[in-house]
Amino acid sequence: MYNSQLPTDGSHAPKSTSMSSGVFEQRTERHVNERIRFLLKSFGLRTSLIRLKVIDALLTAAESDRSLGVRGVHSHLLDLDIPLSFLSVREVLKRLCVEGVITLNTDKSYSLHPQAAAVLHNE
Repeated sequence: MYNSQLPTDGSHAPKSTSMSSGVFEQRTERHVNERIRFLLKSFGLRTSLIRLKVIDALLTAAESDRSLGVRGVHSHLLDLDIPLSFLSVREVLKRLCVEGVITLNTDKSYSLHPQAAAVLHNE
């Protein structure tokens, strides 16, 4: 599809200074992803889409004073049209627990480990 705002010579379009909500949301999401990538790297883990999305789901829930278990994270990802299996989500949550990035709470919900939260907020 032709977009008159994009250059046709193959170069990247200049960054817009417009503060429309779509651009702002993309920049915010990119910033969050960069922070999560840094977090994973500091724990010696590779970045993967599923890890990014699982941690982002936990952060989003924490900002809303909610807690999510495996089913909650899985449902959140499905709501975002990210088609991951329940088992994949569960295995990622287990691995992040083992590595100390997140913790399993007594109510079977997951949250960011305090050390991981410190890494995220002090970047």
